[in-house]
Amino acid sequence: MQDATIAAAGRLLMAILFLLSGLSKLAAPAATMGYIASAGLPFPVFGYVAALGVELGSLLLLAGFHARIAAAILAAFTVAAGLAFHSNFADQNEMIHFLKNVALAGGLLQVVAFGAGSFSLDARRVRIA
Repeated sequence: MQDATIAAAGRLLMAILFLLSGLSKLAAPAATMGYIASAGLPFPVFGYVAALGVELGSLLLLAGFHARIAAAILAAFTVAAGLAFHSNFADQNEMIHFLKNVALAGGLLQVVAFGAGSFSLDARRVRIA
């Protein structure tokens, strides 16, 4: 496999997680806001809207459009969500979820560092400009 194909596959695999999560939030806003409130976070409506925007914004990562910025926002969101919802490290399941978030943030930081690759809208914009 070419590096460009691998980079595109990596973006796809990371974006799928956020897209599916965003779509589930869109389908059940009250349940999502209830979950946010149950974690003790303030302003569940704001949290819902922000999370929905960030997660559906992963379409930018998928397309490779402003991928570095999108990946940076998603990485910060992922670490924040891990700390807010999976910080009970005495529970092994929560620890696994937290570490999954950390690992995902690491993958996203690779996109921040190296860009989206040549199979992306970012690469196309550079060639046209």
